[in-house]
Amino acid sequence: MTTFVAGDRVHIASLGTGIVREVRNGGRYLIELKGRSMVVAGSELEPAPERRAAKQHPVETSAADPAAATLSRALDLHGKTVLEALDALDSFLNDALLDGCNEVRVIHGRSGGKVKAAVHGRLAQLPSVRAFRLDPTNPGVTVVRL
Repeated sequence: MTTFVAGDRVHIASLGTGIVREVRNGGRYLIELKGRSMVVAGSELEPAPERRAAKQHPVETSAADPAAATLSRALDLHGKTVLEALDALDSFLNDALLDGCNEVRVIHGRSGGKVKAAVHGRLAQLPSVRAFRLDPTNPGVTVVRL
């Protein structure tokens, strides 16, 4: 049986990939998966496979701006249904948290509003999201602070 430490990416066969948040006694782990926390026995975990290439775009930050010291990432949800968008958002946020990003951008588009409303509803439920707002220069993008 493999042992894991906090911060490791792990895969649970029936649920998907998550992040170890805490090592518990008795071979159990507190796992964050799709914005939810659960305690899982170590026998149910395996090391997560390498990340698949998602449609994530780095957003350049200005070196002159000290507040933008880290590289921000973006997720483009164009062409996705609401359910696909929420699944992609959960995975994207898990990866961003694991990578130590403190701000990400979610590109949902301006027309219709179903995906935007679903994204905002999901972000409001997640304890790891400190704040979110529409980008003042582009209402088709939500800026998320982690």
